[in-house]
Amino acid sequence: MKLVVQRVKNAQVEVDNKVVGKIQKGFLVFLGITHNDTKEIADYLVKKLCKLRVFEDEKGKMNLALNDIKGELLIVSQFTLYADCSQGNRPSFINAAKPEMANELYEYFCSECNKNDIKVEKGVFGADMKIDLINDGPVTIILEK
Repeated sequence: MKLVVQRVKNAQVEVDNKVVGKIQKGFLVFLGITHNDTKEIADYLVKKLCKLRVFEDEKGKMNLALNDIKGELLIVSQFTLYADCSQGNRPSFINAAKPEMANELYEYFCSECNKNDIKVEKGVFGADMKIDLINDGPVTIILEK
């Protein structure tokens, strides 16, 4: 499982010109799932994400987590995080989990984040999505297990 986490001032995702997920200050998370991912791996990364201290405290030091700032999550499934570009110029997506498995773990991941008293918004699994964001910092972190 691989997460690209962007600290944002706000973000939203649209499908067919309709906003389906929108947050204010928090994290935009692109979530990639591979074949051997499990709920245990998701649990580990949910805990890591929700406790990630990259928001500034009163001294300007990155020392606060999502709950400390009442931050929000926008989680978007993105199989292209498992693109393999080692052979030629056209990526292979053989390392990405099959859609049924990936969607189940994506939904599980989102519901577990929600249990941490954090507002969670989502994209639409498998849809063509348009994402608008204002990156804050910029701060972009990759979490994986």
